[in-house]
Amino acid sequence: MSPTHVVTVINDPAAPPLSVADGTDIRLTLQIAGATARDADWLATGIALDLPFSGIDPRHAEEAVRAHLTGRRADVVAQPLSQRRKKLLVADMDSTIIGQECLDELAARAGVGAQVAALTERAMRGEIDFAAALRERVTLLRGRSVALLERTFEEAVRLNPGARTLVRTMREYGAHTALVTGGFLFFTSRIAGLAGFDSFSGNQFEERDGVLTGGITGPIFGADAKLQRLRELMESLNVLQAETLALGDGANDIPMLQAVGLGVAYHAKAKVRAAVPARIDFGDLTAALYLQGYRRTDFIDG
Repeated sequence: MSPTHVVTVINDPAAPPLSVADGTDIRLTLQIAGATARDADWLATGIALDLPFSGIDPRHAEEAVRAHLTGRRADVVAQPLSQRRKKLLVADMDSTIIGQECLDELAARAGVGAQVAALTERAMRGEIDFAAALRERVTLLRGRSVALLERTFEEAVRLNPGARTLVRTMREYGAHTALVTGGFLFFTSRIAGLAGFDSFSGNQFEERDGVLTGGITGPIFGADAKLQRLRELMESLNVLQAETLALGDGANDIPMLQAVGLGVAYHAKAKVRAAVPARIDFGDLTAALYLQGYRRTDFIDG
């Protein structure tokens, strides 16, 4: 019987590497669980491997392998083999493509860091309404010079490991890459340029005479807008749902993550991890390439 699904195991690059024996043991674990499994196919020696299989539910396969690897810093994702390599990437920005929350970093330099960070954390956990929390956070920035935005970007904002490689590799192989965020276009446009995204969307600070007014121009770009942007891109690019990949970490990413072929909770809040089937807790952003079957030798490094 030809395999219908694949389990991908991706090791934390900083942890002790996966071994050939690990690959053999994982295959045996799948067989004990009732699967017909092939030998491990190494995508990157010591880092990532595929185990094609058939005969059992993918969630059961994933749970069995994850249980076998308890205590190891390794991510496990099971998915269909068909249409595995995606044609559209839609990614969140803050704490996903970059390691920071831009608004928190800006607020820290404006002297209101603690208040804003607390609201951000509650909003990302889904405890309070995103739009209301965003407006409240931006209000706290009233009267600050727009020059503080550039200072924040230069001092604090950094791409997460693997971000540029993920975007460049997917573009090289024909995918459209879109950065969609509830954050602000001042940062989004610059981060999209750094990582190499094809397109970007976000919110716009209201400013007057070089000063932030504490308002937001236009409607809030939140969870619903992210989902709408995804649908617009799918239609304009003629991409099927199964051919789409989304990455996010916060509660406002959940609708987008649930609407794609492969939605990945990336180092995400508990509510997000519980809402989508695939998650990356240990790997860097190149994990999203391994999930699509890319080999390390396929990567276009940034």
